[in-house]
Amino acid sequence: MGTSTERDSALSSSPKAAKPQPVGTRVGTVLVTGVGGIVGQGIIKCLANTPHRVVGADASESAAGLYAVSKGYLVPPAKDPAYVDRLLDICAAEEVRYLFPGLDMELPIFARAADRFRLAGVVPIISSIPVVDLADDKLETIRFLESHGLPALRTWDLGEWFPPDLHLPLVLKPRKGGSRAQGVYTIATEEELNYRVARIDRANYVIQEHVAGDEFTCGTINFDGRCHGVIVMRRTLRDGDTHKAFVVHEPEIEACVREAAERLKPFGPCNFQLRLRSGRPCIFDINPRCSGTSYCRALAGFNEPLMTLDRLERGEDPAFKIRPVSIFRYWQEIVVENDRVDATRTAGVTWNEGRRL
Repeated sequence: MGTSTERDSALSSSPKAAKPQPVGTRVGTVLVTGVGGIVGQGIIKCLANTPHRVVGADASESAAGLYAVSKGYLVPPAKDPAYVDRLLDICAAEEVRYLFPGLDMELPIFARAADRFRLAGVVPIISSIPVVDLADDKLETIRFLESHGLPALRTWDLGEWFPPDLHLPLVLKPRKGGSRAQGVYTIATEEELNYRVARIDRANYVIQEHVAGDEFTCGTINFDGRCHGVIVMRRTLRDGDTHKAFVVHEPEIEACVREAAERLKPFGPCNFQLRLRSGRPCIFDINPRCSGTSYCRALAGFNEPLMTLDRLERGEDPAFKIRPVSIFRYWQEIVVENDRVDATRTAGVTWNEGRRL
Protein backbone atom coordinates (compact mmCIF):
# COMPACT_ATOMS: atom_id res chain seq x y z
CA MET A 1 0.00 0.00 0.00
CA GLY A 2 3.03 2.24 -0.29
CA THR A 3 5.07 4.13 2.30
CA SER A 4 3.77 5.26 5.70
CA THR A 5 3.40 8.82 4.36
CA GLU A 6 1.45 7.66 1.30
CA ARG A 7 -0.71 5.42 3.49
CA ASP A 8 -1.52 8.26 5.91
CA SER A 9 -2.37 10.60 3.03
CA ALA A 10 -4.82 8.05 1.63
CA LEU A 11 -6.40 7.40 5.01
CA SER A 12 -6.93 11.10 5.61
CA SER A 13 -9.53 11.02 2.83
CA SER A 14 -11.93 8.94 4.95
CA PRO A 15 -15.57 9.99 4.45
CA LYS A 16 -16.97 12.64 6.75
CA ALA A 17 -20.26 12.36 8.53
CA ALA A 18 -23.27 13.32 6.48
CA LYS A 19 -24.82 16.70 7.11
CA PRO A 20 -27.31 16.39 9.98
CA GLN A 21 -30.95 16.48 8.94
CA PRO A 22 -33.13 19.40 10.05
CA VAL A 23 -34.93 18.97 13.34
CA GLY A 24 -38.32 17.37 12.73
CA THR A 25 -37.20 15.38 9.69
CA ARG A 26 -38.71 11.91 9.86
CA VAL A 27 -36.49 9.12 11.05
CA GLY A 28 -34.83 7.30 8.16
CA THR A 29 -35.40 3.71 7.12
CA VAL A 30 -32.35 1.46 7.52
CA LEU A 31 -31.31 -1.39 5.22
CA VAL A 32 -29.19 -4.11 6.84
CA THR A 33 -27.51 -6.72 4.66
CA GLY A 34 -26.31 -10.19 5.57
CA VAL A 35 -29.17 -10.72 8.02
CA GLY A 36 -28.55 -14.45 8.09
CA GLY A 37 -25.32 -13.81 10.02
CA ILE A 38 -24.40 -12.63 13.47
CA VAL A 39 -23.32 -9.11 12.42
CA GLY A 40 -26.49 -8.28 10.50
CA GLN A 41 -28.69 -9.81 13.18
CA GLY A 42 -26.85 -7.85 15.85
CA ILE A 43 -27.56 -4.58 14.02
CA ILE A 44 -31.26 -5.49 13.83
CA LYS A 45 -31.33 -6.11 17.58
CA CYS A 46 -29.46 -2.86 18.28
CA LEU A 47 -32.16 -0.91 16.43
CA ALA A 48 -35.15 -2.72 17.96
CA ASN A 49 -37.37 -0.44 20.07
CA THR A 50 -36.03 2.63 18.27
CA PRO A 51 -37.94 4.88 15.84
CA HIS A 52 -36.03 3.42 12.89
CA ARG A 53 -37.76 1.12 10.44
CA VAL A 54 -35.41 -1.71 9.45
CA VAL A 55 -35.41 -3.59 6.14
CA GLY A 56 -33.25 -6.70 5.73
CA ALA A 57 -31.51 -8.39 2.82
CA ASP A 58 -29.87 -11.77 2.42
CA ALA A 59 -29.09 -14.30 -0.30
CA SER A 60 -30.91 -17.13 1.48
CA GLU A 61 -34.61 -17.51 2.24
CA SER A 62 -33.59 -19.32 5.45
CA ALA A 63 -31.86 -16.23 6.89
CA ALA A 64 -33.51 -15.65 10.28
CA GLY A 65 -33.18 -11.88 10.04
CA LEU A 66 -35.47 -11.69 7.00
CA TYR A 67 -38.40 -12.66 9.21
CA ALA A 68 -37.60 -10.25 12.06
CA VAL A 69 -37.56 -6.93 10.19
CA SER A 70 -40.27 -4.75 8.70
CA LYS A 71 -39.60 -6.25 5.28
CA GLY A 72 -37.07 -8.82 4.10
CA TYR A 73 -35.65 -9.16 0.59
CA LEU A 74 -33.80 -11.94 -1.17
CA VAL A 75 -30.78 -10.59 -3.05
CA PRO A 76 -28.01 -12.10 -5.18
CA PRO A 77 -24.76 -13.13 -3.47
CA ALA A 78 -22.49 -10.18 -2.71
CA LYS A 79 -20.05 -11.11 -5.48
CA ASP A 80 -22.78 -11.11 -8.12
CA PRO A 81 -22.35 -8.16 -10.55
CA ALA A 82 -26.06 -7.32 -10.04
CA TYR A 83 -25.75 -7.09 -6.24
CA VAL A 84 -25.37 -3.32 -5.87
CA ASP A 85 -28.07 -2.63 -8.48
CA ARG A 86 -30.49 -4.85 -6.56
CA LEU A 87 -29.75 -3.06 -3.29
CA LEU A 88 -30.27 0.30 -4.97
CA ASP A 89 -33.66 -0.91 -6.24
CA ILE A 90 -34.61 -1.91 -2.70
CA CYS A 91 -33.42 1.44 -1.34
CA ALA A 92 -35.63 3.25 -3.85
CA ALA A 93 -38.68 1.06 -3.17
CA GLU A 94 -38.38 1.33 0.62
CA GLU A 95 -37.12 4.94 0.80
CA VAL A 96 -33.99 3.77 2.58
CA ARG A 97 -31.66 6.44 3.93
CA TYR A 98 -28.99 4.37 5.68
CA LEU A 99 -27.21 1.16 4.71
CA PHE A 100 -25.37 -1.07 7.22
CA PRO A 101 -23.23 -3.90 5.81
CA GLY A 102 -23.44 -7.22 7.62
CA LEU A 103 -20.83 -9.21 5.67
CA ASP A 104 -17.05 -8.82 5.46
CA MET A 105 -17.02 -9.58 1.74
CA GLU A 106 -19.31 -6.60 1.12
CA LEU A 107 -16.97 -3.98 2.55
CA PRO A 108 -14.74 -3.52 -0.53
CA ILE A 109 -17.84 -3.60 -2.74
CA PHE A 110 -19.70 -0.96 -0.73
CA ALA A 111 -16.63 1.25 -0.38
CA ARG A 112 -16.30 1.37 -4.16
CA ALA A 113 -20.04 1.86 -4.70
CA ALA A 114 -20.42 4.45 -1.93
CA ASP A 115 -20.92 7.36 -4.33
CA ARG A 116 -23.69 5.48 -6.15
CA PHE A 117 -25.56 5.04 -2.89
CA ARG A 118 -25.04 8.66 -1.88
CA LEU A 119 -26.32 9.88 -5.24
CA ALA A 120 -29.45 7.84 -4.54
CA GLY A 121 -29.90 9.61 -1.19
CA VAL A 122 -28.56 6.68 0.87
CA VAL A 123 -25.73 7.01 3.40
CA PRO A 124 -23.69 3.79 3.44
CA ILE A 125 -22.06 3.18 6.82
CA ILE A 126 -18.76 2.34 5.20
CA SER A 127 -15.22 3.64 5.52
CA SER A 128 -13.11 4.89 2.62
CA ILE A 129 -11.52 2.52 0.14
CA PRO A 130 -8.01 2.90 1.66
CA VAL A 131 -9.30 2.09 5.16
CA VAL A 132 -11.31 -0.91 3.98
CA ASP A 133 -8.47 -2.28 1.85
CA LEU A 134 -5.90 -1.83 4.61
CA ALA A 135 -8.08 -3.63 7.16
CA ASP A 136 -8.75 -6.46 4.70
CA ASP A 137 -5.00 -7.03 4.34
CA LYS A 138 -3.62 -8.57 7.54
CA LEU A 139 -0.01 -7.79 6.62
CA GLU A 140 -0.75 -4.15 5.74
CA THR A 141 -2.69 -3.86 9.00
CA ILE A 142 0.42 -4.84 10.96
CA ARG A 143 2.65 -2.55 8.89
CA PHE A 144 0.26 0.33 9.51
CA LEU A 145 0.31 -0.23 13.26
CA GLU A 146 4.09 -0.55 13.35
CA SER A 147 4.54 2.60 11.26
CA HIS A 148 2.78 4.55 14.02
CA GLY A 149 4.70 2.97 16.85
CA LEU A 150 1.77 0.88 18.02
CA PRO A 151 2.53 -2.61 19.33
CA ALA A 152 1.37 -5.38 17.02
CA LEU A 153 1.84 -9.12 16.72
CA ARG A 154 4.89 -10.04 14.65
CA THR A 155 3.69 -11.08 11.20
CA TRP A 156 5.40 -12.30 8.02
CA ASP A 157 4.24 -12.77 4.43
CA LEU A 158 4.28 -16.52 3.82
CA GLY A 159 4.28 -15.92 0.08
CA GLU A 160 7.66 -14.18 0.18
CA TRP A 161 9.69 -16.25 2.63
CA PHE A 162 9.57 -18.65 5.52
CA PRO A 163 11.04 -17.06 8.67
CA PRO A 164 13.80 -19.37 9.91
CA ASP A 165 13.62 -18.47 13.61
CA LEU A 166 9.93 -19.12 14.30
CA HIS A 167 8.91 -20.34 17.70
CA LEU A 168 5.90 -22.61 17.97
CA PRO A 169 3.02 -22.28 18.50
CA LEU A 170 2.17 -19.81 15.74
CA VAL A 171 -0.82 -18.82 13.62
CA LEU A 172 -1.46 -19.19 9.89
CA LYS A 173 -4.20 -16.95 8.48
CA PRO A 174 -5.32 -15.62 5.09
CA ARG A 175 -3.70 -12.31 4.21
CA LYS A 176 -6.76 -11.01 2.37
CA GLY A 177 -10.42 -11.94 2.29
CA GLY A 178 -10.55 -13.61 5.69
CA SER A 179 -13.75 -13.77 7.72
CA ARG A 180 -14.67 -15.12 11.17
CA ALA A 181 -11.48 -17.17 11.64
CA GLN A 182 -12.14 -19.18 8.46
CA GLY A 183 -8.89 -20.67 7.24
CA VAL A 184 -7.06 -19.71 10.43
CA TYR A 185 -4.89 -22.38 12.04
CA THR A 186 -3.02 -22.38 15.34
CA ILE A 187 0.04 -24.54 14.76
CA ALA A 188 1.66 -26.41 17.64
CA THR A 189 4.09 -28.79 15.91
CA GLU A 190 6.44 -28.80 12.93
CA GLU A 191 4.52 -31.72 11.44
CA GLU A 192 1.28 -29.74 11.51
CA LEU A 193 3.04 -26.69 10.09
CA ASN A 194 4.39 -28.67 7.12
CA TYR A 195 0.98 -30.27 6.59
CA ARG A 196 -0.86 -26.94 6.50
CA VAL A 197 1.70 -25.07 4.42
CA ALA A 198 1.51 -27.77 1.75
CA ARG A 199 -2.27 -27.33 1.49
CA ILE A 200 -2.83 -23.56 1.54
CA ASP A 201 -2.28 -20.79 -0.96
CA ARG A 202 1.01 -19.45 0.40
CA ALA A 203 0.67 -16.33 -1.77
CA ASN A 204 -2.37 -15.30 0.29
CA TYR A 205 -1.25 -16.33 3.76
CA VAL A 206 0.64 -14.73 6.60
CA ILE A 207 2.34 -16.37 9.52
CA GLN A 208 1.93 -14.65 12.87
CA GLU A 209 3.30 -15.12 16.35
CA HIS A 210 0.90 -16.74 18.80
CA VAL A 211 0.36 -15.03 22.14
CA ALA A 212 -1.38 -17.11 24.78
CA GLY A 213 -3.86 -15.67 27.24
CA ASP A 214 -6.95 -13.52 27.03
CA GLU A 215 -8.28 -12.07 23.80
CA PHE A 216 -10.05 -8.71 23.70
CA THR A 217 -12.56 -7.30 21.24
CA CYS A 218 -12.86 -3.51 21.29
CA GLY A 219 -15.57 -1.39 19.73
CA THR A 220 -15.10 2.22 18.66
CA ILE A 221 -17.32 4.94 17.20
CA ASN A 222 -15.60 7.41 14.84
CA PHE A 223 -16.43 10.56 12.90
CA ASP A 224 -14.29 13.20 11.16
CA GLY A 225 -11.03 11.59 12.25
CA ARG A 226 -11.95 11.49 15.94
CA CYS A 227 -12.63 8.41 18.03
CA HIS A 228 -15.57 9.35 20.25
CA GLY A 229 -15.56 6.26 22.42
CA VAL A 230 -14.07 2.84 23.13
CA ILE A 231 -15.55 -0.23 24.80
CA VAL A 232 -13.29 -3.14 25.79
CA MET A 233 -14.51 -6.71 26.19
CA ARG A 234 -12.50 -9.73 27.23
CA ARG A 235 -13.95 -12.68 25.39
CA THR A 236 -13.98 -16.41 24.85
CA LEU A 237 -14.61 -17.83 21.39
CA ARG A 238 -16.62 -20.68 19.94
CA ASP A 239 -16.21 -21.43 16.22
CA GLY A 240 -14.78 -17.96 15.60
CA ASP A 241 -17.61 -16.05 17.31
CA THR A 242 -17.68 -14.48 20.76
CA HIS A 243 -19.37 -16.94 23.13
CA LYS A 244 -18.88 -15.05 26.39
CA ALA A 245 -18.01 -11.37 26.79
CA PHE A 246 -16.87 -9.49 29.87
CA VAL A 247 -16.88 -5.69 29.82
CA VAL A 248 -13.69 -4.43 31.45
CA HIS A 249 -12.09 -1.08 32.14
CA GLU A 250 -8.52 -1.26 30.85
CA PRO A 251 -7.07 2.27 30.37
CA GLU A 252 -3.96 1.08 28.49
CA ILE A 253 -6.04 -0.95 26.03
CA GLU A 254 -8.49 1.91 25.59
CA ALA A 255 -5.66 4.37 24.88
CA CYS A 256 -4.01 2.01 22.38
CA VAL A 257 -7.26 1.39 20.50
CA ARG A 258 -8.19 5.08 20.52
CA GLU A 259 -4.83 6.04 19.02
CA ALA A 260 -5.09 3.34 16.36
CA ALA A 261 -8.61 4.48 15.44
CA GLU A 262 -7.58 8.13 15.15
CA ARG A 263 -4.61 7.17 12.99
CA LEU A 264 -6.80 4.97 10.78
CA LYS A 265 -9.77 7.36 10.52
CA PRO A 266 -12.63 4.92 9.89
CA PHE A 267 -16.22 6.08 9.49
CA GLY A 268 -18.70 4.98 12.15
CA PRO A 269 -18.23 1.69 14.00
CA CYS A 270 -14.84 -0.01 13.85
CA ASN A 271 -13.74 -3.14 15.71
CA PHE A 272 -10.23 -3.93 16.99
CA GLN A 273 -9.04 -7.32 18.24
CA LEU A 274 -5.96 -7.74 20.38
CA ARG A 275 -4.02 -9.81 22.89
CA LEU A 276 -1.59 -8.82 25.62
CA ARG A 277 2.11 -9.53 25.11
CA SER A 278 4.14 -8.93 28.27
CA GLY A 279 1.23 -6.84 29.51
CA ARG A 280 1.10 -4.59 26.42
CA PRO A 281 -1.91 -4.59 24.07
CA CYS A 282 -1.02 -5.86 20.60
CA ILE A 283 -3.67 -5.35 17.92
CA PHE A 284 -3.81 -8.10 15.32
CA ASP A 285 -7.10 -7.48 13.49
CA ILE A 286 -9.20 -4.46 12.46
CA ASN A 287 -12.75 -4.62 11.07
CA PRO A 288 -14.20 -1.28 9.88
CA ARG A 289 -17.82 -2.29 10.43
CA CYS A 290 -20.23 -3.28 13.15
CA SER A 291 -19.12 -6.37 15.03
CA GLY A 292 -20.58 -9.73 15.88
CA THR A 293 -20.63 -8.37 19.44
CA SER A 294 -22.41 -5.11 18.58
CA TYR A 295 -25.57 -6.18 20.42
CA CYS A 296 -23.50 -7.28 23.43
CA ARG A 297 -22.04 -3.79 23.50
CA ALA A 298 -25.48 -2.23 23.21
CA LEU A 299 -26.58 -4.27 26.24
CA ALA A 300 -23.60 -2.76 28.07
CA GLY A 301 -24.61 0.79 27.09
CA PHE A 302 -22.53 1.27 23.91
CA ASN A 303 -24.94 1.05 20.96
CA GLU A 304 -22.83 1.71 17.86
CA PRO A 305 -25.57 1.53 15.19
CA LEU A 306 -27.88 3.84 17.12
CA MET A 307 -25.10 6.30 17.95
CA THR A 308 -24.19 6.35 14.26
CA LEU A 309 -27.75 7.19 13.24
CA ASP A 310 -28.11 9.83 15.95
CA ARG A 311 -24.96 11.48 14.61
CA LEU A 312 -26.13 11.38 11.00
CA GLU A 313 -29.69 12.53 11.66
CA ARG A 314 -29.21 15.10 14.41
CA GLY A 315 -25.49 15.82 14.50
CA GLU A 316 -25.24 14.52 18.05
CA ASP A 317 -21.89 13.46 19.45
CA PRO A 318 -22.02 9.80 20.51
CA ALA A 319 -23.38 9.49 24.04
CA PHE A 320 -22.98 6.33 26.10
CA LYS A 321 -22.56 5.02 29.63
CA ILE A 322 -20.73 1.72 29.72
CA ARG A 323 -21.79 -0.78 32.37
CA PRO A 324 -19.34 -3.40 33.70
CA VAL A 325 -21.36 -6.51 32.86
CA SER A 326 -20.80 -10.13 31.79
CA ILE A 327 -22.72 -11.39 28.77
CA PHE A 328 -23.31 -15.10 28.11
CA ARG A 329 -24.69 -15.98 24.70
CA TYR A 330 -27.04 -18.79 23.77
CA TRP A 331 -29.10 -20.04 20.84
CA GLN A 332 -32.54 -18.56 20.33
CA GLU A 333 -35.06 -19.86 17.83
CA ILE A 334 -37.33 -18.03 15.43
CA VAL A 335 -40.24 -20.07 14.03
CA VAL A 336 -41.43 -19.51 10.47
CA GLU A 337 -44.09 -21.58 8.71
CA ASN A 338 -42.83 -23.61 5.75
CA ASP A 339 -45.36 -21.93 3.48
CA ARG A 340 -43.90 -18.55 4.39
CA VAL A 341 -40.35 -19.70 3.59
CA ASP A 342 -41.52 -21.14 0.26
CA ALA A 343 -43.34 -17.90 -0.55
CA THR A 344 -40.21 -15.90 0.26
CA ARG A 345 -38.17 -18.09 -2.07
CA THR A 346 -40.70 -17.58 -4.86
CA ALA A 347 -41.50 -13.88 -4.41
CA GLY A 348 -38.08 -12.74 -3.19
CA VAL A 349 -39.65 -10.69 -0.40
CA THR A 350 -41.38 -11.22 2.93
CA TRP A 351 -43.19 -9.12 5.51
CA ASN A 352 -42.79 -9.29 9.29
CA GLU A 353 -45.57 -10.89 11.29
CA GLY A 354 -44.44 -9.76 14.72
CA ARG A 355 -41.35 -11.93 15.05
CA ARG A 356 -38.31 -10.67 16.95
CA LEU A 357 -34.75 -11.84 17.21
